[in-house]
Amino acid sequence: MDLKKRAKVGMVGCGFYAQNHLHAWADLRAAGSDLVAVCDIDSGRAEAAAQQFGVKAYVSVDAMLDAEPLDFVDIATRVASHQDIAAKAAERGIGAIVQKPLAPTLADCVAIVETARRHGSWLAVHENFRFGTAMQRIKAVLDRGDIGAINWARLSFRTAFNVYESQPYLAKEPRLCILDSGIHVLDLARFFMGEVERISCETQKRNPAIAGEDTSTMMLRHKSGAVSLVEATYEAKRLPDVFPETLLEIEGSAGSVILLPGQRAIITSRDKSYEEELRSPILPWTDVRWHVSQEAVLHANAHFLDRFLEGRAADTSGEDNLRTFALVEAAYQAAETHCSVRPEFS
Repeated sequence: MDLKKRAKVGMVGCGFYAQNHLHAWADLRAAGSDLVAVCDIDSGRAEAAAQQFGVKAYVSVDAMLDAEPLDFVDIATRVASHQDIAAKAAERGIGAIVQKPLAPTLADCVAIVETARRHGSWLAVHENFRFGTAMQRIKAVLDRGDIGAINWARLSFRTAFNVYESQPYLAKEPRLCILDSGIHVLDLARFFMGEVERISCETQKRNPAIAGEDTSTMMLRHKSGAVSLVEATYEAKRLPDVFPETLLEIEGSAGSVILLPGQRAIITSRDKSYEEELRSPILPWTDVRWHVSQEAVLHANAHFLDRFLEGRAADTSGEDNLRTFALVEAAYQAAETHCSVRPEFS
């Protein structure tokens, strides 16, 4: 008899990016994931997802949470709705994975985390960049000490990909680049180099047709003494455009790691250098351009599932993600004041 633990999963949001979550949960069935229901305020989207994945469709979150014996929900809706949906799950003792950004402001993020804590509910944030194959393998290189003590890095997310076509609401967001993509790169800076003592930031709006910033250039002083440059923009006119890849250079006392387009890494370790291919195989439901992001969703969901079934906090738990979001808030403050800022959680 198979006694393997399993988790009943409900998906909230069936839009553009949620399709990757749905495919990931389907792929993780053998690992213990049972996707049983989907919910979207657009009944057509909910029904289409339900038919594709063989589950029940709902247009009301309350109806789904009350009718289905769920273990946790995966929330991939617009950011303004996260706090309300996460609270409804927590009040019913149902765990939640919330798409990044967790909330519009740090105060709202803290409220979500405190609500989950008050109800003893499991909470994770779907901050997926760090779970990509290349990023995990680079972290292993760093953790082994192959390049010595890390002292400097540049992490770059630079593209001109039209993000407004699939997500038109982004053009109206007063906070755009840092909150939408820069948050991913800031999380990677924490992942590789540890917590941050202070941050400086300059923002630009190079596209006059949008409301918020489309370019951010940040400098972080880490508690270790290391310094990192974190860049994010939607206005980098360059070919080839490597969207949605994050490129990086990390230097240490005994070597370096350089991640190039196509997920190729050049690793220098103690006067020896070699090149390594870090791209994982294309999955049946991913495509070449989006694969880096899509496979990171699969690996993130696998991590969440394992940790939930083990009764342990995720690496990107709600509490951990407060440190990443605090960098977002500090970056905006630094850009406004033209001064370096100490993040609230560090």
